Amino acid sequence: MMSNENTNPFHDEPPVNTDEGADAANANAGGLEGVDAGDELAGMEQAVDAAQQELLQHRDAMLRMQAEMDNLRKRLIRDQERARKFALENIMKDLLQVRDSLERALAVAPESATVESLREGEDLTLKLLSKVLGDHGLEILDPRGEAFNPEWHQAVAMLPSAEAAPNTVLEVMQKGFRLHERLIRPAMVVVAKSPD
Repeated sequence: MMSNENTNPFHDEPPVNTDEGADAANANAGGLEGVDAGDELAGMEQAVDAAQQELLQHRDAMLRMQAEMDNLRKRLIRDQERARKFALENIMKDLLQVRDSLERALAVAPESATVESLREGEDLTLKLLSKVLGDHGLEILDPRGEAFNPEWHQAVAMLPSAEAAPNTVLEVMQKGFRLHERLIRPAMVVVAKSPD
């Protein structure tokens, strides 16, 4: 028969009081856990506070940006309304010269007016009007003798011509106009075609 000592594989080691060892290990671990957990909790609280501060800063910046965008939108609407109201101011001031010229022509006493003087007054008024419109970017399209361009010209008829090359403008029925390279009215033209 074997004794209990021989059946215990750890018979050389002294017996350990399991209750006392567990208490010491727990006390040791508990002390370390308490210190680490407290530091970790304080660090987390600081991180949360920093994140909240950053969130408040971002929210404040977003609200400021939103207010700036709203102010910019209102300013742009005001500027657009002002531009719409006064867009024609400069050209109207210049057109007043043409109106004054016409008024002066009409104020001339009929008995002193001759056909030549009326014709000369009309010619000067037309030149003044053309200058004012040209100063504001209006370009007259008078393409007589030029090649037909469907972007700027509207053909109303085609006539056979031995003198002009095919697709050349023979006659301008109505002048066209461009404003800053944008077509306002195409020139109405008669275009040459080869004789039959």
